[in-house]
Amino acid sequence: MSETWVVTGGAGFIGCNFVRLAIGRGVRVVVVDKLTYAGNLLSLEEVSRGPLFEFVQADIADRAAMDAVLRVHEPSALLNFAAETHVDRSIDGPAAFVTTNLVGAFTLLEAARQHLDRLGPAARSRFRF
Repeated sequence: MSETWVVTGGAGFIGCNFVRLAIGRGVRVVVVDKLTYAGNLLSLEEVSRGPLFEFVQADIADRAAMDAVLRVHEPSALLNFAAETHVDRSIDGPAAFVTTNLVGAFTLLEAARQHLDRLGPAARSRFRF
């Protein structure tokens, strides 16, 4: 079986391009995306039916969901592309930016730390965030 990477924000503009590149190189990718205004599954249509792709709709600030993704898929890497990025939206609703960009990133770090605790020495030394 190929290596597995969890890619958050994988349905966004930058994330979907990274996902296609990784799958093209034979990496199994689990895309985690909340599918807000910036995420679109159609951008992953060409790879979504293949055996190296899986999609989980979840919020990176949801600790239980992130723990479950890491426990079920046992990735060797966690790459975070999930972010609120539109400045005009930050003026109208800054809470979403704090939740995703700060709380979400912290939640991923904590989930990754717990994931590392479950890994053996070799897998632990290979894991990347």
